[in-house]
Amino acid sequence: MRRYIGLFFAVVLAVAIAFGMRYMMGQQTASRSGGVGQVTIGGPFTLVNQDGKTVTDKDFRGRYMLVYFGYTFCPDVCPTSLATIADALDMIGKKADKVVPILITIDPERDTPAALKAYVPNFYPRLVGLSGSAAQIKAVAKEYRVYYARVDSESKDGNYLMDHSAITYLMGPDGKYVTHFSHGVKAEDMAKKLNSIL
Repeated sequence: MRRYIGLFFAVVLAVAIAFGMRYMMGQQTASRSGGVGQVTIGGPFTLVNQDGKTVTDKDFRGRYMLVYFGYTFCPDVCPTSLATIADALDMIGKKADKVVPILITIDPERDTPAALKAYVPNFYPRLVGLSGSAAQIKAVAKEYRVYYARVDSESKDGNYLMDHSAITYLMGPDGKYVTHFSHGVKAEDMAKKLNSIL
């Protein structure tokens, strides 16, 4: 009899621990996301476009934004991602008019508005290039949960690369997160997803 009572209390304790852990995990998830079911990716920003004009996130309201963080000296990942965005937009035809593709640099030291103006038309005629101060870039990267870090050349020649996350974010006409595309996504898959949303 004592053995059954001990087993009963062990089961009750295990269930209580399991529910306690689920509750704590739910609280942590809610606090990270700003509330249950809400994803807090994206937010306000003030940057400078490739024409030297100051723009904010509010300038893009009413249209979807495809936002990618990269830099013009990127040897392979950024050009590949930007080409994928361009191909996907070409594939969805007229619906592409609802979308503003945006490159936000994570290398403002080299990516001046002039540098972006020479770079972005190589991928898509409506691609917007955004730069700003180091503080402004840090702030917008934090809003989008983007990682980036400078990697200096071992040759000490002053050249450097930027290590960074490579995700394309789709933001809604209200400026809120809709979905994202990981690096390596095929243009066809991106186009299919965009078609289903737009």
